Amino acid sequence: MSYRSLNDCVKDLEKHGKLLRIKSEVDPNLEMAEIHRRIFDAKGPAILYENVKGSPFRALSNLYGTKERTRFLFRHTLENVQKVIALKIDPIQLLKNPGKYWKAPFTALTGLPQKARFSKPILFGETTISALPQIKSWGMDGGAFVTLPQVFSMGPDSKDIMKSNLGMYRIQLSGNDYQMDKEVGLHYQLHRGIGVHHKAYNDSDKPFKVSVFIGGPPSNAFSAIMPLPENLSELTFAGLLNGHRFRYFEQHGHTLSADADFCITGTVVKNKKMREGPFGDHLGYYSLEHDFPVLEVDKVYHRKDAIWHFTVVGRPPAEDSNFGYLIHELVKELAPQEFPGLKDINAVDAAGVHPLLLAIGSERYMPFRERRPEEILTIANHLLGKGQTTLAKYLFIADHSDDPKLDTHHIEHYFNHILERVDWTRDLHFQTKTTIDTLDYSGDGWNSGSKLVVACCGDKKRSLDATLPENFDLPIGFSKPKFVQKGILAIQAPPYTDHESGQKAIRHLESYLERYEMEHIPMVLVVDDSDFVTQTLNNFVWVTFTRSNPSHDIHGLRSFVEHKHWGCRGSLIFDARIKPHHAPPLIVDEKVKLKVDKLFSKGGELYKKA
Repeated sequence: MSYRSLNDCVKDLEKHGKLLRIKSEVDPNLEMAEIHRRIFDAKGPAILYENVKGSPFRALSNLYGTKERTRFLFRHTLENVQKVIALKIDPIQLLKNPGKYWKAPFTALTGLPQKARFSKPILFGETTISALPQIKSWGMDGGAFVTLPQVFSMGPDSKDIMKSNLGMYRIQLSGNDYQMDKEVGLHYQLHRGIGVHHKAYNDSDKPFKVSVFIGGPPSNAFSAIMPLPENLSELTFAGLLNGHRFRYFEQHGHTLSADADFCITGTVVKNKKMREGPFGDHLGYYSLEHDFPVLEVDKVYHRKDAIWHFTVVGRPPAEDSNFGYLIHELVKELAPQEFPGLKDINAVDAAGVHPLLLAIGSERYMPFRERRPEEILTIANHLLGKGQTTLAKYLFIADHSDDPKLDTHHIEHYFNHILERVDWTRDLHFQTKTTIDTLDYSGDGWNSGSKLVVACCGDKKRSLDATLPENFDLPIGFSKPKFVQKGILAIQAPPYTDHESGQKAIRHLESYLERYEMEHIPMVLVVDDSDFVTQTLNNFVWVTFTRSNPSHDIHGLRSFVEHKHWGCRGSLIFDARIKPHHAPPLIVDEKVKLKVDKLFSKGGELYKKA
């Protein structure tokens, strides 16, 4: 079974008791987002909003709201796609086990995009940007955004659909200085395929025509976010995952998805940029206003039964976390082929994905002498030099042979393993004045910051404990020492106001900590709220790795510099306080919260339903 439209998918979900219909009018300004967050947090169903204030169109969210439902959507194709990927890794398996893989060549045929000649549902009607659901998720958002767009582009000299790019780059529909119905903002970040096309058009005299698809079969949105090799088209993957070929056609010089629910066509205005944002993003903070390209709107098409597909982005885990889950399920067997020696990898969702990457590799370079990080450091450099893993800010990598059962997704055990073995005099490797994720404001400029690789292997060097040293004392202003887990201590500190006073406070703390024997506490966190940080493991990774810039915020007891290598002979200290240059965290609007409370309280429309 394959879905021919998003409406097909909605009917299937309802048939299996996985859909909630909200019939009363809901406000796209903050209210819909708060409803979504409540139902997502409760692991509830997909949500169909049948009466969106100010728009004639229905809307759908939380489609991928649980791992189970995400797998359900692709239950008829997922196993076959995994087999196609397995054959890519080792084609000889088809000859060795033809009974298992005989369907794979037929599955591959669904990956060929198909030009639609007759049935083109997307052309049912035309509308305007202002008639679309103007969904705003957070109070400081600059306007309404498309949060699950499929942005299609091709190079100026290409007619080959297989060389197109389909990416998920958010679109700002309203607000700021955009002329309603005429201009929208086009935001894309580092390492995105559309950038190659944009540069090529800037170097030519041709108009850069772009199409933005919304909705369609669920595989289409997923494919737009899937990290694929440059020689594999997202349209191919969409067809494979849906079990039905991606259908497209050309209209007035633009390429349209025949089965999408909406399509915005337009031209990127050469050499023009406008302020885009703020936007409550997936690190749990706002991405702030910056200049981005402008798309001059040509047409807005929609199908007869059009459904506006959206998600609500925020501090993870959120709905887009399940994209990451499915990506891992699909490509986990590919990682060793892309990165020889790599055994396991986890871009930690709770830390915002790019701020923290955990890995396990093989250490085999010099088996005849005392072991030290060598091959795993090579693997780490490879990870930082290829694809989306180049955006990692903190990369921890361990040796598989030290514990064959080690798993990067068991975060508490992973950190326990690292901290028992790490040598802070040897295992810290910094990159300074480099690029980091566009959405990460912990650095010293936009897209600018530092990276830290922690590569360790060998026998245990210490036992970890969650007890404070005898007669433990702290400087005035520091308080509430609490353990995240064995070996990781969080200390509440005075607010960070500026770099000079912040550094002075850390030095003062170091002078106190150096009085004690702290070998069993190799990691110390300086934070604004130690109760919050130690409450959950998710709080620990979110605060520690999103609020620190390695080159500026890593300190250590008895630190030293030797031939430009920095290390410390005692505990490593992370200054994970909020800094003045950080983006503000996302906070739910109190009035909207109270309004939605009534919907979920006893007697409210959503009581028991969700």
